[in-house]
Amino acid sequence: MGMVRTSAIVLRYYYLMRGSFSRVVPLFAWVAIDIVLWGFISRYLNTVTSSGLNFVPTLLGAVLLWDFFIRVMQGVTMTFFEDVWSRNFLNFFATPLSIGEYLSGLVVSSTLTSMVGLIVMLVLSSTLFGLSFAVYGLMLVPFLLVLFLFGIALGIMACSMVLRFGPATEWFIWPIPALITPFVGVFYPISTLPHWMQHISKLLPASYVFEGIRMILSGKTFSGVTLLWGGGLALLYIVLAFWIFSRTYRHAVRTGLIARYSAETLS
Repeated sequence: MGMVRTSAIVLRYYYLMRGSFSRVVPLFAWVAIDIVLWGFISRYLNTVTSSGLNFVPTLLGAVLLWDFFIRVMQGVTMTFFEDVWSRNFLNFFATPLSIGEYLSGLVVSSTLTSMVGLIVMLVLSSTLFGLSFAVYGLMLVPFLLVLFLFGIALGIMACSMVLRFGPATEWFIWPIPALITPFVGVFYPISTLPHWMQHISKLLPASYVFEGIRMILSGKTFSGVTLLWGGGLALLYIVLAFWIFSRTYRHAVRTGLIARYSAETLS
């Protein structure tokens, strides 16, 4: 895999961002709104409950991690959508660029943009609402890593869906994080779900992250093996997502569906 061609994908997206203020603002605006909103909700819950539970690390911390996951997923899909909207996707593969190099470019672009959102969230949550990340300990790093890997896998799968069924399918992509939120237990334990939903939760890497956060904050022992299972699932989904995208691309080329992404219109 050539790093030069991969970096060219990243460089193109950088030029798009640099030349458009409307593309830069969403990198930090929505996450800032979420942190401020949920920060005040957490403070309010601290004042009206007598349980002694601090909602800032349990609720605001969970929102921060979930927003990070969403930024990662949407970072992949948005880079791909930019190529779809500009009808530039097919032009890439008129060059020696491979599928692996293209997907690597999407992943690197997503990494850079999601880091911007993460830094903004860390600064706001710690300065405005006193969220101390020391309460999570060293487990914060593997928590973020599992969510990052899962976000990458889900983003590539979403790109495959659009590639297979056409640009109009993008409207099915935006609700995906909201659809899986009930299953991963961002705001409540998995044990509160019906049994059939708990079975689905076991297949989602993010559920192991949020269950681990609650166990740590409640003073219970959290097994690292459990998180390794979530990380293993995330890696498996990345491999599966890469395979699905490759198969979908080859199908689009073989059947002529790839022409939908050409700069020329078909009459």
